[in-house]
Amino acid sequence: MTTYTFKIVVEPDEDRGRAYQPELEAQGAATWGYTRDEALQNIREVLEMIIAEWL
Repeated sequence: MTTYTFKIVVEPDEDRGRAYQPELEAQGAATWGYTRDEALQNIREVLEMIIAEWL
């Protein structure tokens, strides 16, 4: 199993949080959640999908 480490940015966006990975945002690595934890879980899932496409 390979482990990757990514810098994630979480910013407030109206009544929710926006999470994204700056270097991969153009490939779709951006999402949101009603809480910080939800936004972080969502960006993790997005990054997993992006990495799966690379393999």
